[in-house]
Amino acid sequence: MTRIANDARTTTLRTLAATDCGTGSCPTVYEGDPGKIVVQGYIVSAADAGITLPAGEMLVEVPRRLLIDALRTIS
Repeated sequence: MTRIANDARTTTLRTLAATDCGTGSCPTVYEGDPGKIVVQGYIVSAADAGITLPAGEMLVEVPRRLLIDALRTIS
């Protein structure tokens, strides 16, 4: 379990699936608050993707296999 602080509240994260990138901090899919999924990945520029994002959001890239593994964990 991992705990993160988010705007004066703390969320406990449970790892659903993780990659082994060799650095110890790799793309990971977590289960957060009830009904929420948190994704750690490599930042993708909204400008490079050709889209506009609202404040507080960002794009991240993760391997497809990671999402498949996470889905199997929660199914």
